[in-house]
Amino acid sequence: MLMSFSLSQLIFISATYLLTLFGVAWATERGWVPGWIVRHPLTYILSLGVYASAWAFFGSVGLAHQYGYGFLAIYLGISGAFLLAPVLLYPILRLTRTHQLSSLADLLAFRFRSSWVGAITTLGMLLAALPLLALQIQSVTDTISIITGKPIQDLVALAFCILITLFSILFGARHITNREKHHGLVFALAFESLVKLVALLTIGAYALFIVFDGPSGLDHWLNSNPDVLDNLRRPLEEGPWRTLLLLFFASAIAMPHMYHMTFTENLNRRAMITASWGVPLFLLLMSLPILPILWAGLKLSAPTSPEYFTLGIGLALDSERLTLLGFMGGLSAASGVIIVLTLAMSGMVMNHIVLPLYQPPAEGNIYRWLKWARRILIVGIVLAGYSFYLLLRSEQDLSNLGLVAFFAALQFLPGVLCALYWRKANRYGFLSGTIAGLLIWAAGMLLPMLSNIQDVYFPILDYTHVFNGDKWHLSITVALTVNCLLLTLVSLLTRTSAEEKSAARACVVSNTRQAEHRHELYANNPQELATELAKPLGAVTAQREVEKALKDLQFPFDEKRPFALRRIRERIKANLSGLMGPSVAQDLVDTFLPFKTDTNNYINSDIHFIETRLEDYKSRLTGLAAELDTLRRYHRQTLQDLPMGVCSLAKDNEILMWNRALEDLTGIAASRVVGSRLNTIDEPWRELLTHFTQGSSAHLYKHALHSTYESRWLNLHKAAIGETASPGTGDLVLLVEDATKTRILEDKLMHSERLASIGRLAAGVAHEIGNPITGIACLAQNLRYERDADPEIAEISDQIVEQTKRVTRIVQSLMSFSHSGQQQQDTHEPVNLFEVASEAVHLLSLNKLGKSVNFFNLCDTQYWTLGDPQRLVQVLINLLSNARDASPENGRIYIRTSASKSQVELSIEDQGTGISPANLTHLFEPFFTTKDPGQGTGLGLALVYSIIEEHHGDIQVDSPADLELQRGTRFRISLPRHTLASAPISKGSP
Repeated sequence: MLMSFSLSQLIFISATYLLTLFGVAWATERGWVPGWIVRHPLTYILSLGVYASAWAFFGSVGLAHQYGYGFLAIYLGISGAFLLAPVLLYPILRLTRTHQLSSLADLLAFRFRSSWVGAITTLGMLLAALPLLALQIQSVTDTISIITGKPIQDLVALAFCILITLFSILFGARHITNREKHHGLVFALAFESLVKLVALLTIGAYALFIVFDGPSGLDHWLNSNPDVLDNLRRPLEEGPWRTLLLLFFASAIAMPHMYHMTFTENLNRRAMITASWGVPLFLLLMSLPILPILWAGLKLSAPTSPEYFTLGIGLALDSERLTLLGFMGGLSAASGVIIVLTLAMSGMVMNHIVLPLYQPPAEGNIYRWLKWARRILIVGIVLAGYSFYLLLRSEQDLSNLGLVAFFAALQFLPGVLCALYWRKANRYGFLSGTIAGLLIWAAGMLLPMLSNIQDVYFPILDYTHVFNGDKWHLSITVALTVNCLLLTLVSLLTRTSAEEKSAARACVVSNTRQAEHRHELYANNPQELATELAKPLGAVTAQREVEKALKDLQFPFDEKRPFALRRIRERIKANLSGLMGPSVAQDLVDTFLPFKTDTNNYINSDIHFIETRLEDYKSRLTGLAAELDTLRRYHRQTLQDLPMGVCSLAKDNEILMWNRALEDLTGIAASRVVGSRLNTIDEPWRELLTHFTQGSSAHLYKHALHSTYESRWLNLHKAAIGETASPGTGDLVLLVEDATKTRILEDKLMHSERLASIGRLAAGVAHEIGNPITGIACLAQNLRYERDADPEIAEISDQIVEQTKRVTRIVQSLMSFSHSGQQQQDTHEPVNLFEVASEAVHLLSLNKLGKSVNFFNLCDTQYWTLGDPQRLVQVLINLLSNARDASPENGRIYIRTSASKSQVELSIEDQGTGISPANLTHLFEPFFTTKDPGQGTGLGLALVYSIIEEHHGDIQVDSPADLELQRGTRFRISLPRHTLASAPISKGSP
């Protein structure tokens, strides 16, 4: 068996592969890979394949040889965690996204509101990471040593560490913080998982079809070697496999690199749903070749230990390609874990060790300081892993190193479960349980690994504990039991702070509250927030953080609503959590962006946050919760669509609801005022609603509200809601009813009643006038007969008789109108339009108080119609009177006629200012007038319209009449034409 690979060739191959991996990441971030591919759930699933480290690639074969079918726990444990994604992983993803919790230490520090929790978690995770890093380094150096057939010096391992450190910095530390998603890293890890999956499946297929000549050959070999199957079953019966299941179940959230890829680098929230079955499927494919590789190595008597049978098969068969494929798969698995693990741990150490001890100066560029600090931490973490590797000197199997790492991470599982499901858990319980578990881990597994101690004597218990590698599962059981007991008992016996209770409500699964109280900030706008944050962060950093929060929430920079300012504060805290960790972010925001001290001990839920959370949970509510949410939406929609203005106010006059009817009534959008104080809305509504809420009366009827454009009459009502149920002591709901139409209708009815009264009075007056008029007519006739010889007296007598007849007709018309409201049509007679126009002009000229204008009667004397001459005179008087009022002094008013065979049109045109388009549509409505109060009733044109309809005619208005000068108004009246037998028909007017 001779291999042609030299050390330099393998180093070159390793560097080439890592360059390829970096090239994939770089091309992705440059946008050369389509975004839909990067965000596809399959990419996310493959990136989670980082779980299959060198231990899964190499060590799982050794684990199968040692524990039989128990090796499947590597895949079944974490598969179980992803199958429980809706109740375990998805709530953590929600917290990670909402509060920018980039690591498990961030999550636990946020939940237990303690920097000590973050620090202990970080130290524990660092201790767990060291064996895992050493495992990856050892797997690479061992495979190089196996392939080259020469012992590898420590410098080779150091060179690999330097190379992988460089690529870790290029992958993860080119960005400022964990807030930015590493799209290139996700896609590169997906590529890396595909490489190791193809490598492992290819080697497994080679073992099955080449070594065993197919499934039948494998079955024949197994039948010939029954002890092989017996060895697979025997360890399973002894029990360690149950502990292995628990270890790998916890790894989905407790191992730093898995938390980072599962939650922090999640690019698509819905991809988690696909991952719940996609990850188990991927791991199933990874597990399929393990047993064929193990059996092929045993059959070929591969020249390696069982955990390196993936390489040993190629070596036994003297296949360079197969051996190189095994090396590439192992290198891919190891490099991916180191890159992600160092990236995750550098963020944890930065947020929970470095920043609590040293704050970067506000005068400098904090972002640059953080970036370089993380790079230094990556170097330090890799060197720590290399030092741990040197300390072990390859004396430990890969499976033992993996067990030590996962055992340490398991101690944080109880804390995570309590964060999601038990509100009473507190920092004291978590710290006591976790520290005790880590101490048992250190004594039971870490200490024996690092020293030659074989046993420990406990004098109090008179018991000697013997360190036996086969009994590691007992140490895990004891450590986890002590951890859970201490966490529970200490939490129950100690006091939970108010901050922890608030955080618990935000973390507990199915909780809908994101913020508990509605307190007011000292800052009144985003600029003041930036000014206060500039004290610890510097002006540039503070401005950028405030602008980022505004952009995330899509708020304008001039936002002043208390509700919005609270949202901005929470968003700044979440963003700073991603930048510096939740503990530091909490301290900074509480110190420099405090709430006002509430002297009245006023506590109330933040309705806006609750609404937001309920909207997020809409698709996940089931059972009674879903029914209650449906009922809530129904009642809210009822209030929104109510045809009456509804405004809900908190005790501090913060507006909680502003429905659509109130938007239409006030012209103020709900998006502008919801969350703001009542005293910040526009006038005149501010004064009206403020005074009403402060008043003692619960009702206000027919209140006149005058504005620049219109006046309204309103009915207002208010009622207290909540436990107190008395105005002024709790929340209020205001109802605003627009009574303007009702008020106008009442005024019209009152006016109509006055007109009816006037009509009845006029009828009585007309009756009384009739007798004197009859007497005058008789005297005039007698005078004419007595003075026949005097022509002048005869003419005067005739005029008196004619005028008395006219007065009589007017009185009869008034009597008829007062009795029936309409004229009898059998009194219609031929009417000459020229004479009607002349009489109307003559009567208007008698009014010496009117404006001086010039009337031009240009009507054709031969145009006739059938009608009541008196009512037609009334029409022309109304129209000519309006034209005179609209005309300038000494203006001209023209009266013209035109005709066709069946119609005659009479037009009246003035030179006034015209009528606005808005008034044209209401011109003939009763009581509509543009004159000053007391100058008109608004009934003249309505009466004109009614009279024209009685005469089977039509009336039209043109305004402006003169389009060139944009002035004047023209009324056009069309009436049926009447032709006298003796009068010739004329075409058109002069």
